[in-house]
Amino acid sequence: MVKKLEMLPATDVDLSSVKYEHEVVKAPHLTGFVFRLFVRILELPLIGPAIITHLKKDNKVDQLLRNTVIPEGPMFKPEYPPQETEPGVVVLDEDGSPAGRVESALKCLPQYDPSKSWEDSSLPFRYWKIRDYAYAYRTGKVTPSMVAERIISVIEENCRLKPPAPLLISFDAADVRKQAAASTQRFEEGNPVSILDGIFIAIKDDIDLYPHPSNGASTWMHEVRTVKKDAVCVSKLRSCGVIFVGKANMHEFGMGTTGNNPNYGTTRNPHAPDRYTGGSSSGPAAIVASGICSAALGTDGGGSVRIPSSLCGVVGLKSNYGRTNMEGSLCDGGTVEIIGPIASSVEDIMLVYAAMLGSSPENRISLRPPPPCLPALSFIDDSNILGSLRIGKYTAWFNDVHSTEVSDKCEDALNLLTKAHGCEITEIVIPELQEMRTAHVVSIGSECLSSMNAHCEDGKGVKSTYDTRTSMGLFRSFTAADYIAAQRIRRRIMHYHMEIFKKVDIIVTPTTGITAPKIPPSALQSGETDMQTTAYLMRFIIAGNLLGLPAISVPVGYDRSGLPIGLQLIGRPWAEATILRIASAVEKLCCESKKRPLQYYDILRAN
Repeated sequence: MVKKLEMLPATDVDLSSVKYEHEVVKAPHLTGFVFRLFVRILELPLIGPAIITHLKKDNKVDQLLRNTVIPEGPMFKPEYPPQETEPGVVVLDEDGSPAGRVESALKCLPQYDPSKSWEDSSLPFRYWKIRDYAYAYRTGKVTPSMVAERIISVIEENCRLKPPAPLLISFDAADVRKQAAASTQRFEEGNPVSILDGIFIAIKDDIDLYPHPSNGASTWMHEVRTVKKDAVCVSKLRSCGVIFVGKANMHEFGMGTTGNNPNYGTTRNPHAPDRYTGGSSSGPAAIVASGICSAALGTDGGGSVRIPSSLCGVVGLKSNYGRTNMEGSLCDGGTVEIIGPIASSVEDIMLVYAAMLGSSPENRISLRPPPPCLPALSFIDDSNILGSLRIGKYTAWFNDVHSTEVSDKCEDALNLLTKAHGCEITEIVIPELQEMRTAHVVSIGSECLSSMNAHCEDGKGVKSTYDTRTSMGLFRSFTAADYIAAQRIRRRIMHYHMEIFKKVDIIVTPTTGITAPKIPPSALQSGETDMQTTAYLMRFIIAGNLLGLPAISVPVGYDRSGLPIGLQLIGRPWAEATILRIASAVEKLCCESKKRPLQYYDILRAN
């Protein structure tokens, strides 16, 4: 007989008695032949389920899901109480044209003179902004077609690397030239569509970009799913004149946090080619960090935009669940995932986000989102608004990192913020973090299984990577009762966060608990399973997915090895404008430490 546990109702939990518990993951780190053998054993009848049951028992998964009475009712997708309007914002017209929203976003940005950056080559390293490209196009210093040729040359060079480490896994030079020629003509005629006209963007391989296939970086998804048109968010960007370079590499089906992919080759971190980019949006983050594209689109169901953005030293936005339309992505039926932009600066994030946002008709009914907003960074009272914001920090959690270099650098950024703007730092406590992680893996795992199981049962599963097959084995072990228990936990965790947001405006953490991990050479051919590293990479990101809260990763510096460190800002429901405002302030305070990646291409000036 198993001892039954009973949870107090979340409303009765005494937060003063909550003690932080370090997450301990008990699972082997396997690569190479041993990993391949493990997966084959895992897929055997009787033996495989017995191994998974043992691993779940060691990690107290079944104890929580099957032997615990959880008094709350299930929450099958995020539910939010009404929210107050954010201060100092510009409301965007969700039903208006994407180009019109981009124009509104442009007016929110602080004053900037691109000509100074263009003319002064002695300035410290920084990435070219979208406004720099627009200036260069308008003044005839370069054309989109000229930039396209430079990008094509770099991508073709990247494709020749041995061992392969592709940024893109579907690329058509002729199509890029065609798009660039059309943009060049619009500039010659003095009629660009928007400031995004001629801006080069990569699309993660689980988002539809017609006529490219969407494989999720597998070798077989195109055999069962045909791409007939752009995803909704891609279509909106295309209407603004964006030039799409192709489909970016990723961790297969998003089922991993490192970016490892034996199918096509593992994308390398531009700051250290022997290290992972983070995942699953590995290609999107690397192609931005290396200077090739101004922005990229990724998906984020478990940190997959924020983790690689942090490890590659760029900015990644996970908007509120339901803020963007997921139609036309491989993960369009879930409750934890969004499509989000990655860019080298907060202002470029704002421009791309303004173009692509817009809730689906279904989510407008069920979630009733308030109108989307952006912070008016150009207003003179921006500093006063920053000073009034309250920042929540759970110190024990904040400091639970692999190396204190991560938490120290994030703490330094907070100190700069409070010194410059007077923001108030408030100590908070977040109960049941381990329960939140378990509820998330059951939720996203069950949703992945639901979308892929028919194909796997039809024989496609064995074509997947060993990493994916390991995950699918775990996901198959979850029952309907497990899923319901996870949704009961979701409601508890939502209650705790809504109570916290009565006292603070944002929650701040490091984005990841570790900088970019080294790539084991033995993992390149067959992949790997390393749940300890995954735990550090995912330590702080789950609330954004399980609860659907908006979150952003912004670079704040480097460790002693020169590897980027990101700070994460988690906002209250629908508060993208608030986290963008604070991210912009942090970016400005930390910009002097920006380092040029080892693999960087000056696409705009080409020198």
